[in-house]
Amino acid sequence: MLTVPDAHDADVNVINWNRMEPFICSGGDDGVIKIWDLRQLKTPAALFKHHSGPITSVEWHPSDSGVFGASGEDNQISLWDLGVESSEPLVIDDQQVPPQLLFIHQGQKEIKELHWHPYVSGVIMSTSLDSFNIFRTISV
Repeated sequence: MLTVPDAHDADVNVINWNRMEPFICSGGDDGVIKIWDLRQLKTPAALFKHHSGPITSVEWHPSDSGVFGASGEDNQISLWDLGVESSEPLVIDDQQVPPQLLFIHQGQKEIKELHWHPYVSGVIMSTSLDSFNIFRTISV
């Protein structure tokens, strides 16, 4: 058995296997998304703090091993690309944005989960308080 103590600063809410690479993605009540390399679990391989509320869902893209989506209690779905290597954040309207952040979807309240379409690239469905959305993102 493998255990990662103190994986997040608060409850770990969600976790998802990467089907092609030895990575997992986790999200917690701390609003942080962490990428873990199964070959070296002592520290996260990457850490993203964009959401302002707890993470409610994470899922790797079914055919692009470097892309994943996350949803949060801040009513956002964020899409990320680990293939973007720059570590310098972009500054947009006086806010720092990680360069790995590809896309943000808004408009639902209390988003609970997201899932990629298994065959149609870039299509995501998401559930929320009173609805579900099916939408196509940017070219992923």
